[in-house]
Amino acid sequence: MKLKKIAGILLLLLCTGVVIYIGWLVYMSAPVISAYGAKTLASGIYLQQRTAVEFEQHDLADFPFNLGSYTVNEKDSSVTGSVWGLAKRKAIYRKNAGVTVINDYTENEVRQQSFHKPLPPAVNTDSIEWPVGNKLVDTTIAGVDKNALLTTMQRAMQEKFNGQPSETRAIVIVHNGQLIAEQYAKGYDRNSRMPAWSMTKSITASLIGILVKQNKLDINSPAPVAGWQSNNKKAITIRQLLQQCSGLDYEENYKGPGEAVNMLFKKGDMASYIAGLPLLHPPGTVFNYSSGNSNILSRIIRNTVGEEGYQAFPYEELLYKINMYSAQLEPDASGTYVGSSYCYATARDFARFGLFCCNNGKWNGEQVLPETWMKESTQPYDADPQQQYGYHFWLNGFADATKTTRIFPSAPADMYYASGYGGQYIYIIPSKKLVIVRLGLRKMDDDRFLKEVTDAF
Repeated sequence: MKLKKIAGILLLLLCTGVVIYIGWLVYMSAPVISAYGAKTLASGIYLQQRTAVEFEQHDLADFPFNLGSYTVNEKDSSVTGSVWGLAKRKAIYRKNAGVTVINDYTENEVRQQSFHKPLPPAVNTDSIEWPVGNKLVDTTIAGVDKNALLTTMQRAMQEKFNGQPSETRAIVIVHNGQLIAEQYAKGYDRNSRMPAWSMTKSITASLIGILVKQNKLDINSPAPVAGWQSNNKKAITIRQLLQQCSGLDYEENYKGPGEAVNMLFKKGDMASYIAGLPLLHPPGTVFNYSSGNSNILSRIIRNTVGEEGYQAFPYEELLYKINMYSAQLEPDASGTYVGSSYCYATARDFARFGLFCCNNGKWNGEQVLPETWMKESTQPYDADPQQQYGYHFWLNGFADATKTTRIFPSAPADMYYASGYGGQYIYIIPSKKLVIVRLGLRKMDDDRFLKEVTDAF
């Protein structure tokens, strides 16, 4: 009897512990689910012109986001998310700024911010030839199997990932500067804006490159971050932020509570939150992929440009220069663009960015980036040459004394790429003069896809 009593007590303690843990997990996760759902749904409605019903049935259908309930308020262009009526979070749309989650600042404070986004040139891009415009020249390119490309794209549209449809929504293929093939899922076309997620990091890095060309930043100098000059973080350089080796105590984990989800969905000033984290490793010694580093870089851009010109800077100095007229960057509640994750644009515009990079940062006769910037951007991380990461670009491969290591074995070793959550990719293959864009809801067999595309040339 005594043993049974002890066993009963232990079982009760175990059950109590499980209940407490589940309650803690819900308490920590519910605000994230609410904020993620509200933010992505608001962007889906106001930037992508999708309906709330369709968006929830697809983009918010997976666990745990299907636990949330979302209310659209057409009067103030907002979406409020909650989980079982708790942990309400609101995301608001502003015409020139996109969508912002209300955190740490009041809604009134955020709405009072003035966003001065310049308008793109008033031109009919359908009458201007690609890549400056959208008019395609119907030319036959020797050595290209267009039927094979069509078959590959159609197959990719039907592919599944872990038993679920990958929902590839757009594929654009550019060869030698010409757009030679594209495919869109039902409900999407060349005018549909889509999320970049972490592909935004590569755009942020290009903005740093522009400030380097303007002699306003030196990437080998200590990062100009408030509060770092008086502690052990004063040695962190801009280059180390670009190469993801700042040493900050941060984990890029979205499967539970942590710095990544706190930053994106619970903090109003993302850069300040990350800058305040302690140092875990000496700067420059350990690679640690971090969206936090990207948002610190975004804040450095803001501080360097100055408040008067900051909001227009990405558009005037990069996006509109390379004819990415559909692009929309979104800020956090403090007004800093979320340089790690929040950019929307059409598949063609993402292809323009890839072509711009493939052309070494030159566009329409203008050298927008420093001449050596893209070469530097596609070199491996200093402290560990085996690490396949440059200045906010992933590197497919590199050659060492005995072998060539590749992330995608079927793609050329010189390929580098921008990569975003859910399988957003801009693949750039200089040796084949190829830029390949794939946008979708879930991942697919990218190695097979790349092999089939490159085999067509």
